[in-house]
Amino acid sequence: MTHSSPDCKCFLIFRLPFACFRRKKHLRTLLALLSLLPSAVLLAQDRPFHDRTFPSRVFGGTRNYRILLPPSYETSGKRYPVIYYFHGHSDRYTLERYDDGRDTIPKMAAFVASHDVVVVAVDGYVAEHYTGFYGGSPWDIRADGGDYDFGLVFQELVAHVDATYRTLTGRRHRALSGLSMGGFMSLYLSARYPGLIGSASSFNPGPEFYVGDKGARSLWRAKDHVSNHNHTMVRLIRASGDYISQYHEETRDAYARAHAVDFEYRRDEYHRHWATSITETFDFHMRAFAKPALDNVPEFFSHADAYRNFEAWGYRVDVRRSSPAIVYLEDVSQGGMRISTRRWAPDGLSLPDASITVTTPPLYRPGARYAMTEHDLASGRTSRRDLAASDDGRLTVTVDGAGRQLSFAGPGTGAEPPVLLPLTSSDRLRLRPNLEQALPVKIYNPRGTPMEEVAASIESEYPTVEIVSGSAKIPRIEPGAFADLASRLKVRFTAGAGHFAPARLKLTLTFDGWHQVSRDIDVLVIPEIVAAPAALEILDGRTVTLPVFRQKGNQGGGGSIRRTLTEGKGNGNGVLEPGEEATIWIKMPQGMDPFDKNNWYRAKVYPETPLITEIGDIQEQKQLEWTSAQERTSLIRLAPDAPAGAKLPLLLDNESWSYHWTPDVRYGPELLYQAFQLHSRHLHQLTLEVPPAR
Repeated sequence: MTHSSPDCKCFLIFRLPFACFRRKKHLRTLLALLSLLPSAVLLAQDRPFHDRTFPSRVFGGTRNYRILLPPSYETSGKRYPVIYYFHGHSDRYTLERYDDGRDTIPKMAAFVASHDVVVVAVDGYVAEHYTGFYGGSPWDIRADGGDYDFGLVFQELVAHVDATYRTLTGRRHRALSGLSMGGFMSLYLSARYPGLIGSASSFNPGPEFYVGDKGARSLWRAKDHVSNHNHTMVRLIRASGDYISQYHEETRDAYARAHAVDFEYRRDEYHRHWATSITETFDFHMRAFAKPALDNVPEFFSHADAYRNFEAWGYRVDVRRSSPAIVYLEDVSQGGMRISTRRWAPDGLSLPDASITVTTPPLYRPGARYAMTEHDLASGRTSRRDLAASDDGRLTVTVDGAGRQLSFAGPGTGAEPPVLLPLTSSDRLRLRPNLEQALPVKIYNPRGTPMEEVAASIESEYPTVEIVSGSAKIPRIEPGAFADLASRLKVRFTAGAGHFAPARLKLTLTFDGWHQVSRDIDVLVIPEIVAAPAALEILDGRTVTLPVFRQKGNQGGGGSIRRTLTEGKGNGNGVLEPGEEATIWIKMPQGMDPFDKNNWYRAKVYPETPLITEIGDIQEQKQLEWTSAQERTSLIRLAPDAPAGAKLPLLLDNESWSYHWTPDVRYGPELLYQAFQLHSRHLHQLTLEVPPAR
C-alpha cells in the first residue's frame, strides 16, 4: 500500500497560482508565508526519513523504526527491496547518538536518493538496559537476558513493513546490515532465519553474545556457525584502526575458508570503530537483490540453533532439554539428515537427554510409507522403523540428543550418497606432526540396500601435509553399516612452533559407478615444539590465591592483582584422582602485555586420552575488554575407573591479552582513536599420572 509523507504538506503552498501574488498585498502574504517556510523546508531537506512505530507483542506495546524511501516511491507504483540496519552499543534507531546525524544517515540518504531501495533502521532499545550513554546495551543479548526475543521482534517489523509499504518480499530482496553489536545482529539473525534473509553485511561486528531462551542461553560466535550462511551472501567490513580488529580477522578467516558461502571482505583505512564504506556495502546488497538464485530453496543445508523451538527452510524443530544446548541439523535433504547437540560451541559435549522433534516441509507423497534408517553416532548401532507421511506430505521424527544419522527411503527420495561419519566428538581433529597418522574415516551406507564398489581418495593442497596412503576401495557396505578406513588412509604433518596450525584434506568418494561426492576434513596440527608450563596448580576442590594480570585501561599498562579461587570437586589435595573434577591453572613468566609477568591463567584443556573429559566450558569476561568476548577455559573430569599408573597426556591452552596503544600511528589521516584489544594463545603440554588407590 502507498504511504504518504506528512512532511510533504509544507510544499502545498507552491501549488497556488502565481497570479494570486501579483498585487502588493498578495505579495506581502506570500512573503509572510515564505517566512514560515525555512524551518519546514530545511526539515524536509535535512530529514530524508520518516520515524514510525509498529505494534510488538514481544514488548507489549509500540516500537520505533526509521525508514528512508527513494524519491520515486510516491509516484512509481513499484515495489522495492529493503535493507534493515541494526545500530550499535548505546545508539538508537535514529543512528544519531554517535555523530549527531552528520555521517551515517546522510550517507544512507544519499544512497537511497539514487537507488531503488528502502532502508529501515531498527531500534534495539531495552529500557532497563540503558543506564547511560556508555551503559546502553541493546538487543537483549546478555548472558542473563532473554526477556525480549529480538528475532521475533524483527519478524514483527518485517511483517509490518511488508504490509505498510510497497516492498519486494522474496528473501533475496531482504537484507541485513549493522555496526558493532548491530553487526553481530546482522550476522546472527541472517543465520537464524536463512529462509527470510538473502544477504547480510557487518561493519566491525561484536564477536560474540548470548542468545536463546530465558534461563537457557548459549554463547554464539558467527565463526562457529558459518554453515548457517551457506546459502546467503555475506560481507564483512573492517576499519584498520578498529579496536577489536583481531576478532574481525578471526571471523573473516572462518568465512574465507567456507567455500560454500558467497563471501566478501573489505578493509578500510580508518582510525576508529565505525561504519565505513556504506555506499559500497549497500551496492553489495543491490547485487544480491539482482541474484535470482537467492530465491531458491536449497536441496541441502545445515543449520544450528540455540532455541527450544525454531524453523529453518521449512523444517520445524521442537526441543525438550534440561540445560542449554545448541541443536545441529547437518546435510539436510529430502533423503535424510544428521541431528546432534552440543552443550556449547564449537566443541561441547552432546546432551543425550534432549528430545528433538523434527517436522519436515511437505516434500513427500501424502499418506505414503517411508523406511527410516537411524544410526546412533555414539554407539555405532543402526535401527530401522517405518514412518507415514501426513496428509500434506510431511514426515515427523523424534530422536534424542546423543547424535543420529537419519535416512528416508520411499516414493520420491532417490538413492542417498555414502556419508562420512564424524571423525571426532570434538570440533576438529588435533593431530601430532612427524608421525604417520591414521585418519579415523568411516564411510556409512544410509540406504536400505547394499552399496558396492565405493572408492575413497584423500588429497591436500597444503605443503605441510604428506599423503602416506591416500586411496581405498570398499567392495561392499551393507545397509546401515559403515566401513572403517583408518588403516588405509594415512597422512603425516609438518609443523613448527606456536599454536595449532590449520590444514585441510579433501576426501572424494566415488559410488554407483561414476557418481562422486567430496568432503573437506579440517585438521589442527599440534606444533612440533610445545613447552611444559612453568608451574601449575590443579584445583580439585582446593582454595588458592594467585596473582593474575589486570589491565589498567584504554591506553595500556597494568599489573598483578590477587585472586582467591575455589574450583573443582574432589579431596582438595591438588592431585587429579579418579572421579574428581578439576580446573588447571598455569603460570606464565611473560604474557602478551609487557606488564604481564609471572601471572596465572586457567587453561582450556585438550585431552589426548579418553580417560579425561571436558565437562564444563567456563566463560569469563576478558579483563577490561569492551567486548562481549569471553575467556573460555575447562572444567575436566577423570574417569572413575582410570587405572593407577595410567599416563594422561594433555594439551593446555591459555589466553593472555593486552591493550596495544600506538598514539603516534595514523590510520588514514587520523591518529588511532583507542587502543587495540589484542589477545594471544599459548600452548603447553603436560602428562599426569593416575595415582595409586588409597
